[in-house]
Amino acid sequence: MAKSSVDINALCNKLVEDARNGIFKPVYLLMGDEAYYPDLVCNTIIDNCLQDYEKDFNETICYGADVDADAVITAARRFPMMAERQLVVVKDAQQMKSLEDLAIYCANPLDSTILMILMKGASADKRKTLNKTVQKTGIVVDSPAIRDYEMQRWIVSYMNSRGLSIAQDAALLFAESAGTDLSRIVVETDKMLKNLPEGTTNITLADIEKNVGVSRQFSVFELTKALSEHNAAKSLRIATYIGSAPRFAMPMATSTLFSHFNRILKYEAFLMNNPRAANDEKARVLGISPFFLREYDLAVANYPVKKSIMAISLITQYDFKGKGGDAGEASQAQLLTELVAKLLAL
Repeated sequence: MAKSSVDINALCNKLVEDARNGIFKPVYLLMGDEAYYPDLVCNTIIDNCLQDYEKDFNETICYGADVDADAVITAARRFPMMAERQLVVVKDAQQMKSLEDLAIYCANPLDSTILMILMKGASADKRKTLNKTVQKTGIVVDSPAIRDYEMQRWIVSYMNSRGLSIAQDAALLFAESAGTDLSRIVVETDKMLKNLPEGTTNITLADIEKNVGVSRQFSVFELTKALSEHNAAKSLRIATYIGSAPRFAMPMATSTLFSHFNRILKYEAFLMNNPRAANDEKARVLGISPFFLREYDLAVANYPVKKSIMAISLITQYDFKGKGGDAGEASQAQLLTELVAKLLAL
């Protein structure tokens, strides 16, 4: 998920907690392909560093297209008026032609000024002075784009951070709906909680369907079920629908399909060694409810060991293609339909 060993989620949660407790750094460089974490830190600091009555004289918010480094440095070097500190925020800082010149101030920032440099969908060059200087005197948040196949896990983690639990199938459907837009997950969760009974702590698949406006009927979850049943018409119809979604990305689909066929293979190995196992034991090995055993019994019949291995190999190939490797002119949607057709032909 991250470009480096830095845990962005943990780092930003700590910065948010510090801001709420009145603990600030003199300079923040907030940047990266994914806007959620930089925005979270920026907005939390804006909300907590000054009292409302202090903001008129001590809060300066400007935009990179409208200012140069000299103007920002002049603002940052002012002293606060009738307040402990002042705040200077440069939004869309990637549009500043003289952005690197801010390193002059960042090398020796005032203790009474909080300077936030917020870049949208971009990052400062790590080889240049600004990034290196802020690393020494302040905080750098470099938030990488989250990968499609990581979204389900991120949603589960995010829900847990809010004191909620979410079923895995619900998290998968939510991820399919939102793509890799973390901010949308947050907004949709807030909207959903307003519509759910007060005190709800467990989010179900039905909750996502009803409140997020997405149907499981055309989800990767249902695609795996149709493939298990070897229902060609239904599988191809779902694949076509999923692929046509604006936020569809092949790696999310291949991740789920890989997990599904890997589970089928695991189930087959268990049945070979335990042909008389009870349903409860089978379900425990698969990590599912006994209610779903029929699907896996059908899958084992339709995809015996050799075919399951071939399916996993195919999925791996198309995962590579979906990430830009040897896909030719095929679109993401075409790749999914092609993969599903080949899985059905095994």
